[in-house]
Parts: sequence; C-alpha cells; structure tokens
Amino acid sequence: MITGFIVKKGLMTSVFTEDGKRIAVTKCVALPLKVTQVKNTEKDGYQAVQVAYGSKKKLDKATSAKLTKINVDLKPQHFKEFTAAADQTIEVGNDIAIDSVFAVGDTVDATGITKGRGFAGVIKRHNFKKQPIKNASDRIRAPGSIGAQTPGKVVRGKKMPGHMGVVTKTITNLKVVAVNKDTNEILISGSVPGSFNSWVTISKRA
Repeated sequence: MITGFIVKKGLMTSVFTEDGKRIAVTKCVALPLKVTQVKNTEKDGYQAVQVAYGSKKKLDKATSAKLTKINVDLKPQHFKEFTAAADQTIEVGNDIAIDSVFAVGDTVDATGITKGRGFAGVIKRHNFKKQPIKNASDRIRAPGSIGAQTPGKVVRGKKMPGHMGVVTKTITNLKVVAVNKDTNEILISGSVPGSFNSWVTISKRA
C-alpha cells in the first residue's frame, strides 16, 4: 500500500501498555483517502499515488473538471502524493483505509505546521539566557551585541527577536500504539506538531 497517510490531529491522552506502563499518546482522526491519480514512470517519470483529503464548499474549474473526468464525487481541500508498493495495484477511485497502511508497533514520522506564537524575543525563540540583573535594568531580556565593527553589518541568519512558529516540523521515531478502523482513529506515542484539527502527514520509517 502507500507509504504514508494524512490525519487530522486531535487531543492528547494517555493509555496503559500491556506491561502496565502509562504513556502519553496523540489521538488522530484518519478518514479514508480517495485515490484521484496513479502516476507511473512511462507517462509521468516517477511512480506515485495521489490522494484527496479534506473538504471545502467550492472548487476551482480545473480541479472540478479533473474530478468529473475520473468520476469522483468529492470537493477535496488538498491533494497529496505518496509512494506505493510495487507489488500492489491501486486504481483511481479506490478508498485507502488507515489499517491497510499502518499497524500497531510501526515506527513513523509526523510532519505538520507548528502553532503560531506571534512575535517572540530571543529568550523564548532561541533559548537565550537572561543578562545579569543590575538595578532593575531594562536590558535583562535583550539579546546583547549583534555584531562587531568588522564586517560592519549584521550577518544573515543572526538569531534575533521575530515571528515564532508556523513552520513545517517533523518529529521522528514515533510509535503507532493503536489503530481503530471502526472509528477511523490512530493513536501515536508522544506529541505531534500542529494545532488541534490541523492536518498532519504520517510517514513510515524506511
């Protein structure tokens, strides 16, 4: 089957393992994915399976025409491509369930867009230490010197205050704790990036 899945992040909770150990898990909603295109080496130059997920009220003309052509009655929010196993045949219009991709004990990577934290200083954004507290100075949380006389400018990439969050982040080596096909849920150990109800890509470890 395909090498990954698109899930919607839910709340965190805790479960007990078979040996009585309590672990933190993230509960994610994993609705079936609809196959909208199967790419091959002869026509597209590479092999992949394109799936649709999410829903929205109105589609643009190009997307609507594409789905009408392949007889798929959906209004998806996004499309995503995954690599498929060479020994399996996947056709356009098929539904891919979460239990056909992942099983309990699989090691996965979770990729999502982190929460936005707004404008943050260097202590919160880059884990700087505070400056010495002297007579209630207003420079306690300041970054300090940001450059020297040579080259006479602030070099690119300097750690400075600025917008924090809303970046793509991947957390590796997470474990699949449970997969429930009836409720379309998957439990993943630890925390995954993103806010509540955000889309997260779960990929198998090579």
